[in-house]
Amino acid sequence: MEYFVGMDVSMASISICEIDAKGTVIREGKVSSTPEAVATWLEESGRGFARIGLEAGPLAPWLYAGLSSRGLPVICIETRQMKAFASASPVKTDRRDARLISQAMRTGLYRATHVKTARSQELRMVLTHRETLVHQVRQLSNTVRGTLKAFGLKVGMARGRLFAARVRELTADNPHLSAAAEPLLLARQALLEQLDKLDRQVHAAARDDSVCRRLMTVPGVGPVTALAFRTGLDVPERFQKSVMVGAHFGLVPRRYASGEQDRSGPISKCGDAMVRWLLFEAVNALLTRTRRWSWLKHWGLAVAKRRGMKRAKVAVARRLAVIMHRMWIIATDFPVPQGGDRHLNTTKTETA
Repeated sequence: MEYFVGMDVSMASISICEIDAKGTVIREGKVSSTPEAVATWLEESGRGFARIGLEAGPLAPWLYAGLSSRGLPVICIETRQMKAFASASPVKTDRRDARLISQAMRTGLYRATHVKTARSQELRMVLTHRETLVHQVRQLSNTVRGTLKAFGLKVGMARGRLFAARVRELTADNPHLSAAAEPLLLARQALLEQLDKLDRQVHAAARDDSVCRRLMTVPGVGPVTALAFRTGLDVPERFQKSVMVGAHFGLVPRRYASGEQDRSGPISKCGDAMVRWLLFEAVNALLTRTRRWSWLKHWGLAVAKRRGMKRAKVAVARRLAVIMHRMWIIATDFPVPQGGDRHLNTTKTETA
C-alpha cells in the first residue's frame, strides 16, 4: 500500500500527517523545523512513501534539499492552490493544513513548484540585498528632498555623489537645517559604499557566467538584468516551450471567460517580480536610450506607434523574455533573425 505525507511548516515547528492510499490518517505529529528532525520522524515508521509534500516558503529550499539528499520523495508545492482549498474550511490550524496537504499528495490535486539550485539562491541573495540598498538610498534622498522643500530649498537634478554636495550647499547658511540633514547624508554615503561592493559582486558574477555574458549581448540588458533572469529561470529545460516564459514572469494578460463574457485585462503580474521589473527597465533602455539599431527595437517602436509606448514596453518585455530563454537553450548570441522567436514553441526534445 502507498503512503503519503503532508507537512505544514512554520519557523519553530512542523506539523506532519501521514495517510494511506484510502485517505485514512495513520500518524500525526509535530517536530522541530529541521530536515534531520523530519527525516527521523518519517524513518521511524519504516514505511516507504509515494509523495511527501510541503508548501513553498522561506524554509522550503533548506528542507527540500535536506530531505532530498536522504532519498525521500519530497515535493515543494505552490501555495495559492492550497490556500484556496483551506479557505473552504472555517477552521484553520497547522494540524488541519498538514492533513490537507497529505490529501493533496494522495489525490494529485497540487501543483509542484521548482526549487532553485543552491548557486541560484546565493546569487539571488546578492541581488535582493542590492535592491534593498537601492531602495534605502532612494528613501533617504527623497526624505531630504521633501523636508528641504518646506524651506524653499530645491535640490533639483543632483544625483549620486553630487547629491550630498548640493544639499550641503543649500543648507550652508542655516546651521539648524545643516545639522538635521547631515546624519541622513552620512547614512546615505555609508549605504552607497556598501552598494558599490554589491555592484562589484554582481558584475563579477555576470562576467564569470557564460549564460549571463550571452544574455548581455541583447541591447539594454546589463549585468543586473542578466543575472536576475539567470537566477529566475535557474533551469531553462523545465520550460517545454519558450513562449511559456512570458507567462511565468506575469507578462501575459489576465483573462476572464464565463458565459457570454470574454475579456482580457492587464498583465497577471504573477511570478518573479524582480525579473519582471528588470525586463521592463531593460526594454525602457532599449526603446528610449539605446542608439544601437536592432530588429527588436524596430518592432517595439512599431507597436508603440499603434498602441502606445506603455503597451509596447510590456509587449517587448514579454518577447524579450522569450528570446533570452531561447538564446540560453540553443547557446547563441543576439541578434536572432527577425521573427525567429515565432518558432520558439519547440518541445524539450527538439531543443536538446
